[in-house]
Amino acid sequence: MTTLLIRGGHLVDPSAGVDANRDLLLKDGRVAAVEPPGKLTAAAKQTSAEVVDAAGFVVAPGLVDIHVHLREPGQGYKETIATGTAAAAAGGFTTVCAMPNTHPVNDSVEITRWMQSADRGPSARVFPIAAATRGSMGEALTEYGSLKAAGAVAVSDDGKPILSEAIMHQALAAAARAGIPVIQHAEDTRLTGGCSMNAGALAFRLGLRGMPVAAESGLVERDIRLLAELRGARAHLHVAHLSTGAALDAVRKARRNGLHVTCEVAPHHFVLTEQAVGEYNTNAKMNPPLRAESDRRAMLEGLLDGSIDCIATDHAPHATHEKEQEFERAPNGITGLESALGLTLDLLHRKHKVSLSRLITLLSTQPASLLSLRGRGSLGTGSFADVVIFDPKAEWVFRAAKTRSKSANTPFDGWNMLGRVQMTISEGRVVYRADA
Repeated sequence: MTTLLIRGGHLVDPSAGVDANRDLLLKDGRVAAVEPPGKLTAAAKQTSAEVVDAAGFVVAPGLVDIHVHLREPGQGYKETIATGTAAAAAGGFTTVCAMPNTHPVNDSVEITRWMQSADRGPSARVFPIAAATRGSMGEALTEYGSLKAAGAVAVSDDGKPILSEAIMHQALAAAARAGIPVIQHAEDTRLTGGCSMNAGALAFRLGLRGMPVAAESGLVERDIRLLAELRGARAHLHVAHLSTGAALDAVRKARRNGLHVTCEVAPHHFVLTEQAVGEYNTNAKMNPPLRAESDRRAMLEGLLDGSIDCIATDHAPHATHEKEQEFERAPNGITGLESALGLTLDLLHRKHKVSLSRLITLLSTQPASLLSLRGRGSLGTGSFADVVIFDPKAEWVFRAAKTRSKSANTPFDGWNMLGRVQMTISEGRVVYRADA
C-alpha cells in the first residue's frame, strides 16, 4: 500500500479541533502523523512516500454519506456498487451507507456480506443498512444481532415506512438491544396514495395529487411517542431525509425531552422548492417531495442552528427510460453524490457564511458518529486514511453527461457549483484525481 505525504494544505478536522495548515502522513491505510508544515519531510523520505502537493486546497476527512441507494443486487441497469462508489469518490465521499431496497431486499446476512465484498469493485467503503423487517413488508423483524455482526450499521425499510405501531415499537426495542439505530422513512402512506409531489397550489394547477406535510410530521410524532415509551432502553430513532418544518419541530421537542432522536437533510431539500417541478420535470420528482419555500427555509435554519445532525444525499439513480414518462408514473429519486459538496459550499459557505469546519462536521464527522463508524470522519492519528482534498474557491459547472454514476437523473445539470474535489483517498488508496 502506497505511503502518502499530503503537504501544504489547510487541514479542517472538526473531530480534533484542527483548522490550520498541516501536513499529513498516510501509511498502511491509516493516518500515521499530522504535523505543522515541514515537520514530516524526513519521515516521508525514509518511507519513500509519494508526495501530494495540496497548497491552496482544503484537506479534510473523507465525506460520509449515510443514505445512498446502490441498486445492487438486482438493479444493475440503474447503478452498481462499482459505479455508485465511483460517483461517491468523485464527490469526495469515502464512506457510503447503502439502503436495503434492493432486489431481493437486503434482509439477510448473506446479502449484507455480499454487498461488502471486494469483488463488487468499490471505490469507497460500503456499509450496508439492513432491512428492519423481512422483505421490508413491515410485518416481522429481521435478525438485528446477526445482521450487525455481518456488518450492517443500522436497520431501515427506507422507501417504505413502518406503519404498524407494534412493529415499530418492537424494532426500536430490538435495535436498542443490538446497539444500532432504526432509520425511518417518515411517510404515512395512508395519506399519500396516488400522490406525486408536494400538496399545494402548484400541484393543484398541474392536476397532480399532493403529499401533505402531515404525512411526514405525523409519523415522526408517532415514532417519537413510541420512543418515549422506551425511555431508558437506549433506543435511537433516526429520521431520514427530513423535508418539513413541522417534522423538524417535533425532533427539536423530543430532544428537549431527552430522547435520542437524530435527523438528516438532503441537499435538494435545502436548495430547491416544489417550483423546480415546473412543467412536469421528472428529474425534480422524489420522495419526500420538494416542498414549499417555508419548508426549505426551515431545513436551512435547522442546519444553521444545529437541529439537523447531518447532510445525506439520498442518491437514488434511475435509468433514463424510467424517468422519461408521465410525471405520476416516473419513479421517485435523483442522483446526488457528485453534486452534494458543490451545492453545500455554494449555499451554506458562500451565501450563509457557514464555516468550513461546520460543513465538514455535517458531511463527515457527525454522520460517521451517528452510525458509530469508528475511525471515519476524522484524521486523527490511527484513523482510517480517508481523505478529501478540494479547492474551496473553484467554480465549475456540473454536467450530468460526465457523471460516473450509471444514471443521470438530476435537476442540477448545468448548475454552477463551488468547490471542486481534487483528490479522494479511501483507506490510503487514491480513488479519484481531478486530472485523471
